[in-house]
Amino acid sequence: MRALLPIFLITLAGCVPAEQPVQTSSSPPPAPLISLDTLKDVTRTLSDDSFEGRAPATSAEEKTVTYIADRFARAGLKPGGSGGSWYQPVPLVELTLDPRITLNFRGGKAALHFAYGKDMVVSTYQVQPHVEVRNSDVVFVGYGINAPERGWNDYAGIDVKGKTVIILVNDPDWRMPTLDGPFEGRAMTYYGRWTYKYEEAARQGAAAAIIIHDAEPAAYPFSVVVSSRTGPQLEFDESGGHMDQSKVVGWITTDAAQRLFAAAGKDYAKLLDAATKKGFRAVPLGLRASVALDQTIRRQVSRNIIGILPGTERPDDYFLYSAHWDHLGHCEPVDGDDICNGAIDNASGIAGLVGLAEAFKSKGAPKRSIMFMALTAEEAGTIGSEYYAAHPTVPLGLIVGGINMDSLNMNGATRDIVLVGGGKSELEDYLARAAKAQGRTVEPEPTPEKGYYFRSDHFSFARLGVPMLYTDPGQDLVNGGKARGAALAADYVEHRYHSPKDEYDPNWDWSGAVQDLELWHAIGRDLADGEAWPNWYLSSEFRAVRDKSRAAP
Repeated sequence: MRALLPIFLITLAGCVPAEQPVQTSSSPPPAPLISLDTLKDVTRTLSDDSFEGRAPATSAEEKTVTYIADRFARAGLKPGGSGGSWYQPVPLVELTLDPRITLNFRGGKAALHFAYGKDMVVSTYQVQPHVEVRNSDVVFVGYGINAPERGWNDYAGIDVKGKTVIILVNDPDWRMPTLDGPFEGRAMTYYGRWTYKYEEAARQGAAAAIIIHDAEPAAYPFSVVVSSRTGPQLEFDESGGHMDQSKVVGWITTDAAQRLFAAAGKDYAKLLDAATKKGFRAVPLGLRASVALDQTIRRQVSRNIIGILPGTERPDDYFLYSAHWDHLGHCEPVDGDDICNGAIDNASGIAGLVGLAEAFKSKGAPKRSIMFMALTAEEAGTIGSEYYAAHPTVPLGLIVGGINMDSLNMNGATRDIVLVGGGKSELEDYLARAAKAQGRTVEPEPTPEKGYYFRSDHFSFARLGVPMLYTDPGQDLVNGGKARGAALAADYVEHRYHSPKDEYDPNWDWSGAVQDLELWHAIGRDLADGEAWPNWYLSSEFRAVRDKSRAAP
C-alpha cells in the first residue's frame, strides 16, 4: 500500500479541475519581524575597511553618515535633524594638554609636588589656552555628594568658591555586600560616578576638583585614568567655552592622597570612615593648591543622524531608540592591521536601528512617533548624546522613554537578558512583561558596583530625566548554557573589544541579536501605542529632573 500511495495521490491530483488550485493544510510562514539580511548587510558594510573604523570628524565620517541616512530613508523614516535634514551638527573641540605639569600643595608639614601621569592626572573642560589655579585653599568634601532626596549634603555649612576640593570616588556605602543602604549599597548610583563629582563641584563654585583614585570603588586601575584622560580630549564645543566648569579637574593616586593628608596633619583612615556617615561635614586641610595648564585647541564638526517615524495620533510624543555610529578609527596594529572596524561595537547597533525602523514601518506606524538616533563620538565620552540632550530637536519632556543599543548579541539565543542599572524606572516593568512573553527571565547585572549604566549614550538622556533602558546580552545560552555564554563574552572582551579583531564574521549566530531586537520592538510598540508616561522611581536620582521637564509648558 505504501508503494501505491504516491501513484494514488498523483491520480487524485489529476482529477482536480485545472481552475481549482490544490488546497494545502498550512499557509506560508509569516515574514520575520526583523530582517536578518538587513542586520548582516548594515553591519558588514559599516565595518568594512573602506570605512576606516568610523572615527568622527575624519574623511570616513562623510561616507558613514551618508550611508546611515540612506538606510533610514529606505526604511521609510523622515528626516529628524536640523533644518529638515537627517543631521544634527555636533561642534567638537579637541584639547591637547602640554604634559609638563605639576600639582603643588603648600602650607603643610612638607611641600608636595605631584607628577603628571605618575601621582596625578589633571585636565580642564575650559576652552582656553592657559588655565591656572594659584594658592587655592584645599578642602576635603568626603564623597562630594549633594542629594536632597536622600538627606545628604557633603557641602553643607562650607563655601568652596575658588577652593580646591578633594573627593572620594563611588558612594559612601560602596563596601556593603548587599544592595541596601542610603546609596543602594554595592550598586553605584550616579552620585558615585566621577562625572557627577565634577559637575557638583562646579555647581558649588570650586576652582579645582580632585578625586582620590582607589581601584576597587573606581572599578578600574589608575592606568585606565592615565590612558583615557591623557592625550587629546574631545568635548562638544559650546559658545561659553565650558567656563561654568571648574578650572581644573583630575585624579590623584591613593598613595598621593595619603601623603597629602599626612602633610595636612590629618588621619587619612579616620576621615575616610567619617565620610561614610550621614551628617559628615567638609574638612579644610590647611593647604593651598597650585597648578597651571597649557593646551592647544582644535575645532571640528561631527554629526548625529536622526530619523522619525511619525505617530498616527500623538506625533508630538516620542519613543527613542539610539545607538552610536562611531568607533576608534586607526588604532594600535594587531598582526599588521591598524583599523579598528568596530563590527560588534557598534556597527551592529546601527544595524539594529535600521532593522527596527523597517519593522515598525512594515507593521504600520504606532500612535506616538518613534525616533531613531545614530549618535557620534560615544567612544570619546558620549559626546554626541550629551550634545543632543543639551540641544534637543524635540523637548526631552516629550520623549516617553527609550532604549540604547551598544553592541548586539552574536553568541546565540538566550534564556535570559541582563538589566543594567536596575531598580531605577518604571520602564523595567515593560521589560519584564516583554521578556516573559519570550519565555526569558530578566537578570540583574553581576557587577553593579562598576556603574556600567553611566557609561553609554542612554545616560546622557537619563541624567536629564528621560527614562532609558539599557541591557546586556543574556548569559544563559540556549545552546551551551551559562558556562558557554560567559566564555564567549570573556573571549570577545579579551581578544576583540576595541581591537582590529572586532571584524565582521559571516559565521556569527544572529539568533540572540534578533531575539533582543524583537524584545525591544515589543517594548517600544507597547509604549508608542499606549498613553502611559513611565517615570523614574521616587528613590531615583533622576526623578526630580523628570518631574520638572514633564511639568514644563
